[in-house]
Amino acid sequence: MARSPVPPTGSPTFRVPRPFDRNARLFGPAGVERLARAHVMVMGLGGVGSAVVEGLARAGVGRFTLVDFDHVCLTNVNRQFHALPATAGAAKADLMADRVRAVNPAAAVEAVTTFYEAKTAATILARDPDVIVDAIDNVTAKLHLLATCIFRARPVVTALGASGKVDPTLVRFADLRKTHDDPLAKTIRKNLWRVYGINLKRVSNLAAVYSDEEVILPDPALPFVKCGPECPCTTWPNRHHTSEKRRVIYGTAVFVTSVFGMTAASLVTRFLTGDPRVDLRPELKVLPGDDPVTDPDERWREVPDDEEDTFQAEA
Repeated sequence: MARSPVPPTGSPTFRVPRPFDRNARLFGPAGVERLARAHVMVMGLGGVGSAVVEGLARAGVGRFTLVDFDHVCLTNVNRQFHALPATAGAAKADLMADRVRAVNPAAAVEAVTTFYEAKTAATILARDPDVIVDAIDNVTAKLHLLATCIFRARPVVTALGASGKVDPTLVRFADLRKTHDDPLAKTIRKNLWRVYGINLKRVSNLAAVYSDEEVILPDPALPFVKCGPECPCTTWPNRHHTSEKRRVIYGTAVFVTSVFGMTAASLVTRFLTGDPRVDLRPELKVLPGDDPVTDPDERWREVPDDEEDTFQAEA
């Protein structure tokens, strides 16, 4: 049976805030109190990650760490909750922090405008959240984060490929080892083993949000619009991610990316409130003869560009 990482205090003075009254009718006053005391870290604030934050803010989560180095581009407007023509060039983490505070002024929010990589991972994760949501669209960084969560049994939900999809009814969740027909899941499984020595057949409770819808490829006749000096967004060149480095840019739709995000938010909320059906603590079973890496930082390795290109999570 799953246990919430945030035990209730049973304080007789706790009162459900009026904006979260309907949450209390689902999760009870103790559940609302747990959410108010919980700390969630969301990594990646694109179409999926921004929806995660929106859902958790309205669920009443009391503390957020929002991690994204990126700034709003006009091409984000079709699906990302912080993106408007007027916000082009602004930091995504700062915008989502402001949005959380607008929903719940009592929430504590830290915006971290840092790229997650080997040299920054320890500092970012030292904030010790109760749950991490992985909405990163860089495969190398995603692999390192998931390997770290597996080795350290950190509660985590990962979002897989939302690009090139149009049917929100096909979005679901499962153990990462049980996902199917998702190209990103395939490359994650392969590289967790190749780079970190993790056999996902021996990892349970690694929750993944995915869709088994066949990927829709973009029309090859469309112009390939790259980041560049002519881009109206003010942050070119992008230090870590830029369409200059991509051979394919897949289409994305808010009615799919938001369902990915809200599904992840549901899993986190249910875990934090003690739903026995949801356990987000990954468990690695190590057998004699296994040789998994114990320190993921030792094995940070860039995934080849063709794999980054092919397996976009949501960009």
